[in-house]
Amino acid sequence: MTAHGTPCWYELTTGKGDLAKAGDFYAAVLGWRIADSGMEGFSYHLARMGDDMVAGLMEMPEDVPDMPPLWTIYFTVDDADQAARDIIAAGGHIHREPADIPGTGRFAIAGDPAGAGFGILQPLPMEDGSDSTAFDQQRSGHANWNELMSSDPAAAFDFYAGLFGWTRSTAIDMGEMGSYQLFAHQGTDIGGMMGLGAAPVSNWLPYFGVDAVQGAMTRITEQGGTLIHGPQEVPGGAFIAVARDPQGAHFAVVGPK
Repeated sequence: MTAHGTPCWYELTTGKGDLAKAGDFYAAVLGWRIADSGMEGFSYHLARMGDDMVAGLMEMPEDVPDMPPLWTIYFTVDDADQAARDIIAAGGHIHREPADIPGTGRFAIAGDPAGAGFGILQPLPMEDGSDSTAFDQQRSGHANWNELMSSDPAAAFDFYAGLFGWTRSTAIDMGEMGSYQLFAHQGTDIGGMMGLGAAPVSNWLPYFGVDAVQGAMTRITEQGGTLIHGPQEVPGGAFIAVARDPQGAHFAVVGPK
């Protein structure tokens, strides 16, 4: 079973009437195969890379019509109800109280003390005993990195470390932008935290692995997306690019140039 604190699911919430178009965009850019999940009374699309489920796509809920399209990263917890209480006790917020997803597990939508949104998921054990396949740093088309831009990255690290058991790894000096603090889970770097930079509010940004960043950048623009930054080489020799999909959700790609 996927361990507490592991990134386990990536969910796109897009505009009303844009679900099919958003799916077509990511299928073209990342190579996903997307199909309706078959949920009764609710359109929720599942993205697969090969046989692996890697992401979910849905339209904006009726109760938050003014929220812009966005990606939400979910992290595994052993007990969703206890984790929700811990989030509140540490100064965070619960936007959607813990609830069951039939056949999947128990989830909640939360915000950290600086306002960055994220999800928690207490997954049901899979029949074959396997773990979530959404986050895999060795395979293209899967989530590869999780980046937090925060108005208070030091306090944010303390919040998430207390909640998920993450540890500090390397800190990279970014000059006037401060430091980029890598964080690890069970000894493996899974993301980084930094100040806001040009971001208007604290937020999480998912990175998806690709075989070639420049090729992905070409596909992004050909499919109507917008390039914001990159390609940029990062420590370790990989390249990154940050983009916005045609509906406005931000994401990034990482891989060889």
